[in-house]
Amino acid sequence: MSDEHPRGRAMDILSEALASMRTAHPASVRTEGRAPWALRLPPVAGAGFHVVLYGTCWLVPVDPAIGGGPVPLSPGDVVFLRDARGHVLADSPDTPPVDARACPVEAGSPIGTVSLGGDGARTSLLCGNYHLDQARPHPMVRQLPALIQLPTRHGRHPELASAVQLLGAELENPRIGSAGIVPALIDSLLLYVLRAWFEDRPAAEAAGWAAALRDTAVAPALAAIHEAPATAWTVESLADRAGLSRAAFARRFTSMVGEPPMAYLTRWRMTTAARLLRESEAPLTTVAAQTGYGSEYAFAKAFKREFGLAPGGYRREARAA
Repeated sequence: MSDEHPRGRAMDILSEALASMRTAHPASVRTEGRAPWALRLPPVAGAGFHVVLYGTCWLVPVDPAIGGGPVPLSPGDVVFLRDARGHVLADSPDTPPVDARACPVEAGSPIGTVSLGGDGARTSLLCGNYHLDQARPHPMVRQLPALIQLPTRHGRHPELASAVQLLGAELENPRIGSAGIVPALIDSLLLYVLRAWFEDRPAAEAAGWAAALRDTAVAPALAAIHEAPATAWTVESLADRAGLSRAAFARRFTSMVGEPPMAYLTRWRMTTAARLLRESEAPLTTVAAQTGYGSEYAFAKAFKREFGLAPGGYRREARAA
């Protein structure tokens, strides 16, 4: 099998995994700082991001889970925070921060702006968070580092760099359509960030999902599960598609994905079911059939075991939220 198919399908798996976790549209604000300035950002639900549009600054971890010391950021840098833990953005690691909740957001189009600091050097950032379900995160997301920094200067990550340049242009000079263009670019930025990070992993050093998404045996099996979760897959039938023995395939899949093939199949079926319940009016019998369960009763039992709620109750709670 050629490398093109697993890599292309890997991006679809990445898109589907993120879509399954999203609970709302991204929230974002433009941050304009003039030295001296420092902004303390509290932890929020989901994943955080920052794009340096102009100038330089520092990201100072506050939560020990992020790890490490102050991180210098330059124009074009993109930062992704897997769990949006508390941190500080500042012109210097030594500048005392003000709490972001105490800074008013000036309404504007296409997004609001927070301005702070003195009359020194200017820094402009796009800051925000992606609302992702942290109660049942996809294992691919859990394997990401707490903080990802991606530079886009000097020809690095050209597609991500293009997205950053487009965002900067729309925010610096809003025109007709900017109110629709900017949210769409921010929404797609997450995929550009994660694609760049996964593709940065050298094949010889890749592990976990970074290896699974390009593996010629595991990637096709993942693609099969995602494309047809209702199919009565077995370890044997997935191993046949991978061209491996049952035992060799199971070991390889488990070592990369982090759980056995049948456990991941159940996870993806339940993830698909939850998304159908949140986003559609499909009757439970239809949801059951689309996720591989022969009866509404069997589906409801499996769903409650995973989520602690019957499917109908889950749907009501999701709609209320």
